[in-house]
Amino acid sequence: MGSIPVIDLDRAGVGAEIGAACRAHGFFYLANHGVDHALQQDLERHSREFFGQPLEAKMTVEMARGGQAWRGYFPPGGELTSGVPDLKEGYYFGAESAPGRPLHGPNLFPEHPAGLRETVLAYIEAMTRLGHRVLRGVAESLDLEPDYFERRYTADPLVLFRIFHYPAQPPGTPGWGVGEHTDYGLLTILKQDDHGGLEVRTPAGWIDAEPIPDTFVCNIGDMLDRLTGGRYRSTPHRVRPGGHNRLSWPFFLDPALDADVTPVADAVLATGPPRWDDADPGEFRGTYGEYLLAKVGRVFPDLRSNLTP
Repeated sequence: MGSIPVIDLDRAGVGAEIGAACRAHGFFYLANHGVDHALQQDLERHSREFFGQPLEAKMTVEMARGGQAWRGYFPPGGELTSGVPDLKEGYYFGAESAPGRPLHGPNLFPEHPAGLRETVLAYIEAMTRLGHRVLRGVAESLDLEPDYFERRYTADPLVLFRIFHYPAQPPGTPGWGVGEHTDYGLLTILKQDDHGGLEVRTPAGWIDAEPIPDTFVCNIGDMLDRLTGGRYRSTPHRVRPGGHNRLSWPFFLDPALDADVTPVADAVLATGPPRWDDADPGEFRGTYGEYLLAKVGRVFPDLRSNLTP
């Protein structure tokens, strides 16, 4: 397994390239993605302004205020991976929607920085379009109709977006920015700054997913692993702590909460090495909401009571 491939979305035959990357890596870069550069610059500027504020200012939008919508800010150490606190702070958003269902509802926005709300919502809209575009390539790679995933799973997708800040750490600091994990849903599309730190596990060992200008990093999650019978593998990854402040912006396009995540017709269950957590998404039965809420309760145990369907 070599380096992570770069896929030009404007090139013919993109479905075949996506399929090859999903089988070999579970990770790939997206070039010619069409997301406005000025919008990305605004997002980065507002993010730095937000995290540069005193803690008390950031806590005005703490996650406890978001209830079951699962939105808002958490301080360093507030998120757990495999039971271990991560060396990061974060701000959770999603598509604006009516409250009443877990992980749905309004976002929490602070008074400062001005313009954060408009920028975040515009970015979520742009990334949602990009996510559907990539899923059409995934469908093509599986010889399915282009709208296969949209018809069955993402007509009303669960759309989640995060901004993470990894404070600089002295050399030798124990722990991880984010510990080893796989993502839960269909696709993750990551914008990262130029400091690096993302690592992807391969059979040959861990490799760096170095920042490449004008690209996003895309990886598949547990549900695409399940839907393809294990042919496309959700790949473990982690973030190492570094000597620079780091920002990243992961966007998640997931099935609707009530989607029955039944594998694609004719999917052949693949066998492979044990996962990092000894779990197997292929063994799960139920809706995506049931899968996700069980996972979320472990990551944010203090908010578990807010996430009951």
